[in-house]
Amino acid sequence: MSLTYTAGSLVAARGREWVVLPESAADMLVLRPLGGSEDDIAAVFPSFEEVRPAEFAAPSAADLGDQRAAGLLRTALRIGFRSGAGPFRSLASIAVEPRAYQLVPLLMALRQRTVRLLISDDVGIGKTIEAGLIAKELLAQGEATRLAVLCSPALAEQWQGELREKFGIDAELVLASTVSRLERGLELGQSLFDKHQFTIISTDFIKSTRHREDFVRHCPDLVIVDEAHSCVAADDATQGGASSSSNSHQLRYELLRRVSADPERHLLLLTATPHSGKESAFRNLLGLVRPDLATVNLEAPAGRAKLAEYFVARKRADVRTYLTKEDGLADDSLAERTAFPSDRWTKDEPYKLAPVYRALLDDAIAYARDRVEAAGEQGKREARVAWWSVIALLRSMVSSPAAAAQTLKTRSESAAARTAQEADALGAKVAADSADNDRLEGVDVAPGAAESEEAGARLLELSQRAAQLVGPTEDAKLKALTRHLKGLLAEGYHPIVFCRYIPTAEYLAEQLEGKLGKKTKIAAVTGTLSPQQRLERIEELGAESAEEAGDPAVRRVLIATDCLSEGVNLQHHFDAVVHYDLAWNPTRHDQREGRVDRYGQKRDQVRVITMFGEDNGIDGKVLEVLFAKHRQIKKDLGISVSVPDETASGVTDAVVEWLLLHGRQGSQESLFELDSHQESFERIEREWTSAAEREKASQSKYAQRTIHPEEVAREVAAVRAALGGADEVRDFALEALRDLDALVRDPRDDSGDFTAQVGGTPAGLRDALAATLGGRLVEEDREIPFRTTPAIARGEAALVRTDPAIGAVASYVLDSALDANTQGPRPARRCGVVTTDAVSIRTTLLLVRYRFHLTLPSRTGDRQLVAEDARLLAYEGLPSRARWLDEEAAAALLAAHASANTHEQRARNQITRDLDGLPDLAAHLTEYGTRLAAELDASHRRVRKANEEIVRGLKVVPQEPADVLGVYVYLPQPASTVSGAEA
Repeated sequence: MSLTYTAGSLVAARGREWVVLPESAADMLVLRPLGGSEDDIAAVFPSFEEVRPAEFAAPSAADLGDQRAAGLLRTALRIGFRSGAGPFRSLASIAVEPRAYQLVPLLMALRQRTVRLLISDDVGIGKTIEAGLIAKELLAQGEATRLAVLCSPALAEQWQGELREKFGIDAELVLASTVSRLERGLELGQSLFDKHQFTIISTDFIKSTRHREDFVRHCPDLVIVDEAHSCVAADDATQGGASSSSNSHQLRYELLRRVSADPERHLLLLTATPHSGKESAFRNLLGLVRPDLATVNLEAPAGRAKLAEYFVARKRADVRTYLTKEDGLADDSLAERTAFPSDRWTKDEPYKLAPVYRALLDDAIAYARDRVEAAGEQGKREARVAWWSVIALLRSMVSSPAAAAQTLKTRSESAAARTAQEADALGAKVAADSADNDRLEGVDVAPGAAESEEAGARLLELSQRAAQLVGPTEDAKLKALTRHLKGLLAEGYHPIVFCRYIPTAEYLAEQLEGKLGKKTKIAAVTGTLSPQQRLERIEELGAESAEEAGDPAVRRVLIATDCLSEGVNLQHHFDAVVHYDLAWNPTRHDQREGRVDRYGQKRDQVRVITMFGEDNGIDGKVLEVLFAKHRQIKKDLGISVSVPDETASGVTDAVVEWLLLHGRQGSQESLFELDSHQESFERIEREWTSAAEREKASQSKYAQRTIHPEEVAREVAAVRAALGGADEVRDFALEALRDLDALVRDPRDDSGDFTAQVGGTPAGLRDALAATLGGRLVEEDREIPFRTTPAIARGEAALVRTDPAIGAVASYVLDSALDANTQGPRPARRCGVVTTDAVSIRTTLLLVRYRFHLTLPSRTGDRQLVAEDARLLAYEGLPSRARWLDEEAAAALLAAHASANTHEQRARNQITRDLDGLPDLAAHLTEYGTRLAAELDASHRRVRKANEEIVRGLKVVPQEPADVLGVYVYLPQPASTVSGAEA
């Protein structure tokens, strides 16, 4: 007769011990190897294979380790956990250690039956991490089964990399460039969104009616929308004729409105700018989260409390220091300080045109004046075409000779327009600087200025003159840039130079090569490259300079257009920004600087240089009007307020009109003082100031108060106790590899990286590493880089608990500790005796593994799980009269060092007393397991306390008996021992 095994019990089969999982049936057991991962799960049929009950063997007194044995074994055990027993099922299986403040949106999500959140944390705080945490947790709990991320095409590869590297979610890219290939693999009648469980979808792709309808019909049960503000428009956006941008917003809004209409669908909206002065757009965004939020009274406390359940918006100042006494905690033991750069060092650097360049610009302005006057007499369409052609000409002229030459011989985009409205739509797309991130792709193409054959000859002559001005002799702007870059490089900075146009970026890269020192690496990234190629070129530049990192003279300079000004993370390679071309909207500068001034930036101060032509008639006025106001608002209110496109374009239109009227030298009047623009500027100032005040008020009005820091601190402490931290993984890998006879080189620099050659390690470990890193790498005994970042190349290992190479090391350390017959070095042992001055009375440390059978209710029914937890317990005296210590005192024993030698026979006698006394400890171990199960139950209920439906039926049952993995005795140093005997 076959035995019935309960979930969590131990069985022996196939020569090893296994844990029985809840999916088992009477005729088939689903088993996970003891200490193994989910990848090792197997099915065993008791009718055909021998299966018998198993007990975990006690440690042996004949197998003693040194003072480090307990710590190594504990970490090896914890690294093997992939699903802890606590309320966060996914934290053990991700390759990133989230900051404590990043757990707040996760806690908010777990209190909702259907997750609906608007995450509006500041740029650089980590919205992608926060969304990834929620997605991974919902998938791990079975609350969601499929995922779609909607984002701009430029960010799709970055999203794919973040989800794969940090969260183990392998998502398929659904882009205009990949859809044909993906559709060829579909069965008849099958949808892309049914075939692929996880997708990252370009917002451009989803504009297509066919694809949009297909997505709505087969939409996953979890959707993340990046840059969500670009998916809604203000109610007045369509009045008076919609722009192409507002049409795109409207299409996306209609799509998301239909997606959000399903009350069972989880929806995460991400944006750093939810409330930029347009109340109706903000309300439309809230309506996607929950329809009732679109009309809730946010002036009333009850309305704000309602919103707080679904909305989180924090600035850097809110999270720079977190979980401290100032947050209401009793002490700073869990305090977390996030290393955001403290400030930006900014400076405006003027330059003056060379005489020959000045003459060319004067002639271009004269031509522009003539064209605008002539077109004004021909009709409204002709006037608007001429207007945009003139703006294109002037912007390219002050950018660079290369951009000017290109623009002057290229047909104007707006020349193809049939109406004045169409001319504005075509012209603004390439000549204006929108704050809308949706318009960044393709904006760096040099625009055209030629409208007709008649204008061709005059423009061609200007183009030829521009082409002759390349180089620092006649291009004073290039000469000034070289000087500024040399200054930044001399101070150890690695700058990014942002340009407006592709020809300018390519021109600078060519001209700067060899001018900044032999050891300065230069690369250019523009819209001519695909988003993936851009990231690859940046990584190549970083890797190229990293190869010579030992040389303090090595520097890197990136020349980029605004194709990199949003979404791409550049803080790991660069720490200074030079605005070579002044944008016509200050928000674009904020976007550029935000690429390096964000979490993960090692510099405390990011340098920013803004170059402007003080005599070109344009830059000075843009600075005077737009940038001065933008900076003043930031200084007065402490926040950066996005400049509406209509505000920026209204000012720059006035600047161009002023330039055409007065010429490059201009009048003595300030732009604000001209009667023709006085009323317009006063209106702009009022609207902008009002928007800033509303934004400032929203910071306090909508502050996150749903989750108290004390609640976060409690969960952070529990997670750290169960899983450890990133430093523990690095220390473990370094120590274990050395003990396993690897050749380890630790440069002890700030990076935390090290390398190891594993040719001398045991064969079992070499085989495991070859499977994950590549056979040739191991066979040829090459150096294997171990890096602190999860973004690694083939043949490298990440110092995170989920990396396969780290898992291989941990598995070997654990298996060799459990098997005393393992040949070769064994870093960890299950027993140890240490004489130390860290204790004054005989103290014993136990490493105990508990298994729990969890019943977790969800929307789709109860889930049965078996989870593990490792705990340190310590007592003073003998087992029969044990005086138990608290958990903090037990953990402190891991840091104890031997202060004297312990005779081998004495060590065996001491450890034998404790091993023989293990039955005396059984009652306490059982009682501790019951208490731990109660704490875990309370933790699950606490995290989900706002949702009674989710916690109804929750159970956490400990599986008895607990496994005693290690027993370690700490003996006080005898009084007669002299200091010279210390070891």
